[in-house]
Amino acid sequence: MNKRRFLSRSLATLTAGFAGTLSFAQTYPTKPIRLVVPFPPGGATDLFARTVSQKLAERLGQAVVVENRPGAGGTLGSDIVAKAAADGYTLLLSTSSTHSIGPNLNPKIPYDAVRDFTPISHLGNAPSIMLVPNASPAKTVKEWIDHARKNPGRLNYASSGNGTIVHLTAELFKSQANVFVLHIPYRGTALAIPDLVSGKIDVLFDSLPTGLPHVREGRLRALGVTSAKRTPLAPELPPISDVLPGYESVTWFGLFGPRGLPADMVQRLNTAASQVLGDPDAIDRLTRLGIEPAGGSAAQFSRMLAGESAKWKKIIDERKITLE
Repeated sequence: MNKRRFLSRSLATLTAGFAGTLSFAQTYPTKPIRLVVPFPPGGATDLFARTVSQKLAERLGQAVVVENRPGAGGTLGSDIVAKAAADGYTLLLSTSSTHSIGPNLNPKIPYDAVRDFTPISHLGNAPSIMLVPNASPAKTVKEWIDHARKNPGRLNYASSGNGTIVHLTAELFKSQANVFVLHIPYRGTALAIPDLVSGKIDVLFDSLPTGLPHVREGRLRALGVTSAKRTPLAPELPPISDVLPGYESVTWFGLFGPRGLPADMVQRLNTAASQVLGDPDAIDRLTRLGIEPAGGSAAQFSRMLAGESAKWKKIIDERKITLE
């Protein structure tokens, strides 16, 4: 009798727990969600977040409120989410700089980019464009590599500063192309453009929205894009990987929760994000920001994160790159 009573109570507990989980999955969210953006208002990440938040709100039935918490290269805002409750009401829209590059450049950041977050969705990728002066003798990526190999140490490239994606994109290129090109850091690629146009700089890997207009206005020449394949954002340009197999460098954007976010919440948010990324209006807005919608499961996002972190760690260690 006691055994039957025990089994009956255990079954009732399991049933109640299962029903509670089902009910929870069906009702979440029941209040507004805070979407932390660890960068200042007005930038590409912020504008991307506002597009995503609006479209997510439409599908979740609750407001998704963007909260900009810039500082320390994205570390401040990311740390806020890392330490938040895993209840689905504090999320992070972050990028490769906070979760793939930053942790490998600065081991003192206050969070663990893997253990302290729950990956939810790979939202998008922003490829870069390889720009050279119109006076450059190279009209293709292969010709530029040949030119650099014939002039070791005589050519240079600009970046937006040490440890930035622009810097690492060029170093990845140098590593795979086996060329020696000098690094000239600037405080942003916009400041490097005049020197590139005049020929003082030999090459720059810039974002599509800022670099491509100079090409279309005839001020600079584009040789290729850094995405693995041709991008619909600039279909006329070949990928650098046609010449350097496996070459790829993009700024990725992703949605995270704190560590321990329940699987049903992850699935709910991932499904909503996938719907957003298929929305024609969202695609149009992202295209104008130079971002390709991504998507896929949370597990696929996790695998992508591991690959990106390993790639940049290898380049940072091999090239002895620091923030100084």
